[in-house]
Amino acid sequence: MRQALQMVVLLAALAPGPAAAQSQGAPAGETAPRTGPVSGLPVPRFVALRASEVNLRTGPGQRYPIEWVYRRAGLPVEVIDEFETWRRVRDWEGSIGWVHQNLLTGDRSALVAGKQRLLRRAPEDGAPGLALLEAGVVARLERCAEGWCKLEVKGFEGWLREDEIYGVEPGEKIR
Repeated sequence: MRQALQMVVLLAALAPGPAAAQSQGAPAGETAPRTGPVSGLPVPRFVALRASEVNLRTGPGQRYPIEWVYRRAGLPVEVIDEFETWRRVRDWEGSIGWVHQNLLTGDRSALVAGKQRLLRRAPEDGAPGLALLEAGVVARLERCAEGWCKLEVKGFEGWLREDEIYGVEPGEKIR
């Protein structure tokens, strides 16, 4: 008897985009500060946006112009530098800017990359599917090992290959 495959298409609700057009760089007469790890945590590392509205700034401080506004809590970003209470991050599209540490969380998440992906019951290519995920869907990242990551999204728990998501380093082990 064939086991029915429950297909659920989960749509992405990404809403980042450019904030009001503003010039890049430090405010007039100022130079960008020297940066370096200050938290004692590894750099680079993946984190997630804590708030449903997060400003990405051109420098580490509120006096710097807003370059982007992210409108979705849980989006994964990569911390690539630190300065005092500010974190320089890179998003899934390669945009780089500064976010205050209070707007980030160490909870791990993943963004479905590129195209629709089949969330599988087990970490193997031939495993039955649980749900069809649209590109841009954000899921809670539970663990990763041997090229596969276990995700939870909208009540479905299953597996995607690490190269099908943004939010993990190649070969990263998460337990």
